[in-house]
Amino acid sequence: MAHHRLFAAAAVILAVAAPAGAASAHARLVRSTPAADAIVAAPGVISLTFSDRMVPAFSTLDLVDAAGRETAVRATVSEDGKTLSARPLRPLAAGAWTVNWRIATHDGHRITGSYGFTVR
Repeated sequence: MAHHRLFAAAAVILAVAAPAGAASAHARLVRSTPAADAIVAAPGVISLTFSDRMVPAFSTLDLVDAAGRETAVRATVSEDGKTLSARPLRPLAAGAWTVNWRIATHDGHRITGSYGFTVR
């Protein structure tokens, strides 16, 4: 009977720990320029660096002002596949901006996120 309890306890621990280990294996945003919540002069480039390589064809970002209007950007993925950069096609006006990003990694996972910064 004690062996059954030990086996059941081990199964529960593995079931709980396995998803956490798998989730940590996914790409994550490790650096952004401008940084989240930063107050900056109008940036010429928005850069997001991830922990894993992404698939360029399925990785992009949108840049949205406080009124919800999207501004045109030219997005590219670095040669090492870890940095997504976007150049606004016009200078960013003063105010709050939101970066909405979407990437796909080579293991097939799609990841999304967003953050804001302010142009002074």
